[in-house]
Amino acid sequence: MTAERAAELFKGRFGGAPDGVWLAPGRANLMGEHTDYNDGFVLPFALSQATTAAAARRTDGRLLLCSRQEPDDVLEIALAGLAPGTVTGWGAYAAGVAWALRSAGYQVPSACIAIDSDVPAGAGLSSSAALECATALALTELAPSELDGAPVPRGELAAIARRAENEFVGVPSGIMDQSASLLSQADHALLLDCRSLDRSQVPFDPAAAGSRLLLINTRARHDLSDGGYGRRRAECEEAARLLGVSSLRDITDAADTARLADPVLRRRARHVVTDNQRVLQVTGLLRGSPEDRPDTYREIGRLLTQAHSSLRDDFEISWPEADAAVEAALAAGALGARMMGGGFGGCVLALVPEAASGPVRGAVSEAYARHGWTAPEFLDAVPSDHARRLA
Repeated sequence: MTAERAAELFKGRFGGAPDGVWLAPGRANLMGEHTDYNDGFVLPFALSQATTAAAARRTDGRLLLCSRQEPDDVLEIALAGLAPGTVTGWGAYAAGVAWALRSAGYQVPSACIAIDSDVPAGAGLSSSAALECATALALTELAPSELDGAPVPRGELAAIARRAENEFVGVPSGIMDQSASLLSQADHALLLDCRSLDRSQVPFDPAAAGSRLLLINTRARHDLSDGGYGRRRAECEEAARLLGVSSLRDITDAADTARLADPVLRRRARHVVTDNQRVLQVTGLLRGSPEDRPDTYREIGRLLTQAHSSLRDDFEISWPEADAAVEAALAAGALGARMMGGGFGGCVLALVPEAASGPVRGAVSEAYARHGWTAPEFLDAVPSDHARRLA
């Protein structure tokens, strides 16, 4: 994504030049699925695929939104009347940020915002969080001088963007996606404690170890608002209640989940406990000595595949295209692979030796062709930098 392309879109829709262009990346998650809303640990990283927001101030109390991906829509929204339920569809993510900023006591300027993105929608790569974070940066930096030019702290901005998604859009997500978009550093993963919100950068450069991360978009659309995600969250909350803890983060031994009589709740809790452990294991491996890096990535691959089995069997959120992609990738030489994201659709993340990249792509494509499925899309997942102003 480029500032020039975003400015061109702005000029075509609104005339003139924007006051600025802001970029926010999508994210991939190396380890830790459905652990975030259980107060656990996650290890995401920002992608090179991103969303841009070209924006300019207005003076009429309204927010005008357009998107290259939704060419027939130009949304006009009164800032004074913003409330959950007043805006639906893609525009709710941007409008929700304006609402959440106002609710947090920040002044929100009237603005025209033109959105562009190369983060595939529905692929589990946090296209929604990228839209929220690009909008949040644009609105806060366009805000009146009362802010005295002081930026909203990135951690606070992540919480505001998450509130927009939870309360305005109605998706009960955790804070991982917005944190990864706003706080990541290139060649690092972000270790985030979702209870304390403590965070640290973990060196993560697969290319230096002769490997690459491959995102396999299964083309099965991922939608967190369809109810499955919310049911899993409710099941985790019930499991924690029955175990007598405030959240499943407080269970550190998977054997303790055997106290749950309900086999479904037992499986849900076991996944969360073991995935928290895998996050910490991967972090320890990445922080190890450089001479161990070849073994490091082989062991990370093993943990990725272990996580897929847990997500498929204990959390029961995988889907046929993901299972087939994991199986084909492993057979073709991948070090490890797992489904990624909220589940029921989206992407598979595969850790692949450089020499096996072509064979893995070919094997997955052949498997899809045998099933008669739509051909998968392959994207390189390069640990990239956080959201920022481009122009």
